[in-house]
Amino acid sequence: MNKITTFLGKIIKNPELKRKLFFTASIFFVFRLLAHVPVPGVDVAKLTSLFATNQFLSLLNIFSGGTLSNFSVMAVGISPYITASIIMQLAGMVVPQIKELQKDGEAGREKLNQYTRFLSVPLAVAQGLSVLALLRSQGLLETADPLSIVAMILTLVAGAMIITWLGELISVYGIGNGISMILLGGILSQVPQSFAQIAYGGGGSQFFTLISFATVFIAVIALTVFMNEAVRKVPIQYAKRVRGSKVYGGQKSHLPIRVNVAGVMPIIFAVSIMLVPSFLSRLFLASTNQQLVSIGQFLAIQFTQTAPLYIVTYFAIVFIFSFVSALLFFNAEDISDELKKSGAFVAGIRPGAATKKFLEYVVIRITFIGAVFLSGIAILPIVAQIFTDVGSLAVSGTSLLIVVSVILETSKQAESMLVEQNYDKYL
Repeated sequence: MNKITTFLGKIIKNPELKRKLFFTASIFFVFRLLAHVPVPGVDVAKLTSLFATNQFLSLLNIFSGGTLSNFSVMAVGISPYITASIIMQLAGMVVPQIKELQKDGEAGREKLNQYTRFLSVPLAVAQGLSVLALLRSQGLLETADPLSIVAMILTLVAGAMIITWLGELISVYGIGNGISMILLGGILSQVPQSFAQIAYGGGGSQFFTLISFATVFIAVIALTVFMNEAVRKVPIQYAKRVRGSKVYGGQKSHLPIRVNVAGVMPIIFAVSIMLVPSFLSRLFLASTNQQLVSIGQFLAIQFTQTAPLYIVTYFAIVFIFSFVSALLFFNAEDISDELKKSGAFVAGIRPGAATKKFLEYVVIRITFIGAVFLSGIAILPIVAQIFTDVGSLAVSGTSLLIVVSVILETSKQAESMLVEQNYDKYL
């Protein structure tokens, strides 16, 4: 506790950090203000009740920053930008020009960010269409006029670009990663509602429900912090070089490889995939073909949030994509090349191809633990819903994973700024 108060005291005494925190808080205020500006043409009351009884839609609401449940101008959220970023990461594996930009320092990152913004626009259009199709299937659209639909889509796309811009402003002038901070703001805005649902939704066992939730809540936070900070330290050594009468190199160090390399990206990907059965079921149920109606009924029954097939499929997608993401984000070939260029090598392993194979082997082994953790975090709110009969848990394991990761990364950035400014005093 003393460390926390000391750390906060240092932040308060630092003018630069205070300015960044104030700017970030101001962006949060603008974001939450726009989050309550609704798009006309939607029955917001019915939409709110739909989200209150659907845990999966509640998770989507979190990823949209808490703006989807009231269908605000920012209902699409930052999902298009996140999806575009994932696509650009994947493209770097197969497109040489993009891979070169990824290695081209700050200038390359600026170009990639610009391409990501351009790609976000058609993705925002597609997501806006899917959201309107979902609302129409539930009878929540109050108008079917084509001009009004086009205006609604343009409004949603504009909102997605504005929220992306706000996130980038935080990255440049505030503190922390802007996109992550926007997600954090959306999650924290749902905390009071989540506690109210648990407090008043437990019937006669409210006290037991609250105690159970608090226990699981603390345990999940502790496990999330542990897994988020867990690393495998691969020992590396630098080759000795003799120049004249002096010997350089020979130092021993380590290469840290995080257990949870991919972060929350596998869950975000799985959320997008798990939307498909629900969307197809509504589409097939509206058909006049009896076979399609039967398929729609099967999907509607088997892919409800508490159905065993849904839980197993959700778990499997997160588990598999955790390995895919780990191999994408941790480029063993590039790291082995960088080690070779700097005269470093893994103890007992030849540089080059052998080092690449060894690093991939290590990543696959530790990712198994990370994949089990992420998959368990993903299905945690569904299991909690089964045992507590609470229809929607906004503060799920996924939300805690995002909150803990963002807070840890932001606190590290603040600490590095404090250390840097302390060094400047002695220059």
